Amino acid sequence: MPSIQAVSTTNRLLDVLTSEDRQHLMAHCEMVRLVLADVLSNPGDPIRHVYFPINSVISLVKPIDGGGNLEVGLIGNEGMLGITLMLGVDVTPFRALVQGAGAALRITAPAFLREIEQSRGLQRELQRYLYVSFSQLMQTAVCNRFHLIEERLARLLLMIRDRVHAMEFHITQELLAQMLGVRRVGVTKAACSLQEKKLISYSRGDVRIHNIIGLEAISCACYRADKETYDRILQC
Repeated sequence: MPSIQAVSTTNRLLDVLTSEDRQHLMAHCEMVRLVLADVLSNPGDPIRHVYFPINSVISLVKPIDGGGNLEVGLIGNEGMLGITLMLGVDVTPFRALVQGAGAALRITAPAFLREIEQSRGLQRELQRYLYVSFSQLMQTAVCNRFHLIEERLARLLLMIRDRVHAMEFHITQELLAQMLGVRRVGVTKAACSLQEKKLISYSRGDVRIHNIIGLEAISCACYRADKETYDRILQC
């Protein structure tokens, strides 16, 4: 995982910290580039590093019986990977898969824990993020159980768009199927339906969103609920 020198965006979770707290934390971080499809950790692995994505995206995937996978969370520059350290748990519950290549700030777990002990402001913001993370996990569980594939695909594409900050991005049908916990044929049908409605175009893994308002209308209410929870808790 190569180190890099500069990026053009920031991490929103770190941006809410005071300048002093942010600079103190970042003094112990290194900037790294996350590579598409790399696995950062598997269930049961010890948490060695905490990641704050800048313009990368990390998918939290839960392996299921029979060799399948189900995406239960998506982390971009609004959050972090490794929040369970706040609970005194130093093993990861999910597979962390790089869904969107790009930059991230990385800090070792021991250094991260020391920063939490020394900064009440950092503790406060991360406790809020922990609440948001649990809320989003519950929302995803409801979504996976009750909503149609087309609604869930629209939600997922919107979530990716929010994290890569672009209307165009690359993601394969195989990865979409893994993240949604469905067969590729289900993704194909849902994507074709969204294309017929002229909301997106999709070819060889290249996605372009044409109508963001229309895609939000098709998406299940979980997308809006997640955004409202984040804004209410972390943007106050």
